[in-house]
This record gives sequence, C-alpha cells and structure tokens, in this order.
Amino acid sequence: MLLDTASLYFRAYFGVPDSVRAPDGTPVNAVRGLLDFIDRLVKDHRPDELVACMDADWRPKWRVDLIPSYKAHRVAEERAAGPDEEEVPDTLSPQVPVIEAVLDALGIARVGVAGYEADDVIGTFTARARGPVDIVTGDRDLYQLVDDAREVRVLYPLKGVGTLQLTDESWLREKYGVDGRGYADLALLRGDPSDGLPGVPGIGEKTAAKLLAEFGDLAGILAAVDDPAARLTPSQRKRLDESRPYLAVAPTVVRVAADVPLPDVETALPHSPRDGETLEGLAERWGLGGSLQRLLGTLGA
Repeated sequence: MLLDTASLYFRAYFGVPDSVRAPDGTPVNAVRGLLDFIDRLVKDHRPDELVACMDADWRPKWRVDLIPSYKAHRVAEERAAGPDEEEVPDTLSPQVPVIEAVLDALGIARVGVAGYEADDVIGTFTARARGPVDIVTGDRDLYQLVDDAREVRVLYPLKGVGTLQLTDESWLREKYGVDGRGYADLALLRGDPSDGLPGVPGIGEKTAAKLLAEFGDLAGILAAVDDPAARLTPSQRKRLDESRPYLAVAPTVVRVAADVPLPDVETALPHSPRDGETLEGLAERWGLGGSLQRLLGTLGA
C-alpha cells in the first residue's frame, strides 16, 4: 500500500475541525486525521507493506522547464536554491514535521526523493512491485498507474477513507473511456487547471476520449493530424497541429517517473513502534491521544 501522504493530510486538515489541538493550543487536526486515516486503511485492507510517499519537491524544476505554468498558481515564494515554497494554510505547515516525526517513530516507511514528487515515488515503487499494489490518493493523476494485469488499483477517498472508490480498469473505461495507460494521454489533451496544464484548446475530456478510442494513443492522434484521410474535424486538426510544441513536452510532465533512485528502506508494516520512547514524547507533546492509540492497537493486532 502506497500513500500519497500530502494528499491525505490535506484531506485530513480540511475534514477534521481545527478545534482538535495539542495541549498548548496548536492545531493538530491534520496529524490526528492522518493517523485515523492510516488506522482505517490498515484495519480494512491489511497490507503487508506500507509506504508513506512524500513530496521532496512538489514542483520539480525539470517539469517547470518544460511547462513553466506547471503548478505556478500554487507558488507562495520562489526560491533560487531548492524547491519553491507552496501556498498552504498557515496552520497546516507546522503540522507536517510532526507527521513526519510520528511516522518515523512508528516505523512506517516514509520516502521522499530530492527533485521528485510523491507521485514519482509511487510510480517507481509500483513499477518495482512483484505483487498487488493499492495506491491511496485523492489525486486522479495516479489513475495512469492502474493496471489490472499487475493488480494495481487506486483507492480514491470519497468521504474520509471509510468510503473509497476502488479504481480499476473497468471503472476507468466506464468513466473516461480509457484504461490506465491511456489516462495520462487523456489528461494532457484536456489539460488540468489545478496543475497549470493548458491542454489542447477546444479538446475537452469527452473529445479526448473519442480521439483516443479512434487513434489509440497520443502518437496515433498526431499521426492522424498528418493524414488527410484521418477522421478529424478541421478545427481539431488545426488545434492539435498548433499544439505540437506543448504535446511534445507534456507527456514527460504528466507521466509519473518510474525510475526514481529510491533509498533502501524497510517497507514491512510495523507491528510495534520503532522508537517507543520518542513516540511517547510526541504523543504527550502534541496530544495525539486516541488517534495514536487506535493505530498502535491495529498495528499490533
């Protein structure tokens, strides 16, 4: 089980009231909410291995160099060295180091790699996996990894993590008309304002799905642009042709990496804390109470 950790703690932050606080009054709603999420996921799905995948760089320069608008609207402060600062709620940022410390003390593998997003870490773990993979994320970008033959599916939270959409290829075909492999092409054609991806003007989700059904993939669509006999409307042909510079780089930006240099980590689900003394101190300092105790009970069961 691979957790898109930032996606989950953002959901926890907005789903758990900020009246949930540490003894000193500091909000810990994201921390407590994430622990409750992990508890429910482990209880319901019993993974053998669990990895909390992190954004070491939420907006990698190699993606921005190709599409400068990539996530540009989320930048709070540009930095000459290191990742730009992402715009996040004031009371969430201080909770992230607490989340990291608690995961480390629990012994839950936490992996982020410089120059890469959590999506890329997830993509690489998935590519290397020898058995079934459940990816837990609120980010539809990771639908591209769904692969029935390899038993890779996405668990997409609809309400908390108690109600999950189990996303497999049949669900993708019914919803979008593509399989996992085709989802990245669909996404780059239609664009995504939340990620600053412009897409091809005039090509929405339904048109993108129809083009992919007709021509197979992005390469097939571009070949059709050059084929006068191909069934494209004049406006589609014109817009796709004019979008060639974007379409040349968009696949590299949209597709998750599968070759991230992952560190050597112990991914087995822990049954007892790695550092009980540190965990006890964190629980007292941040008032983690029942959320942590429930998770410890589930891990030890």
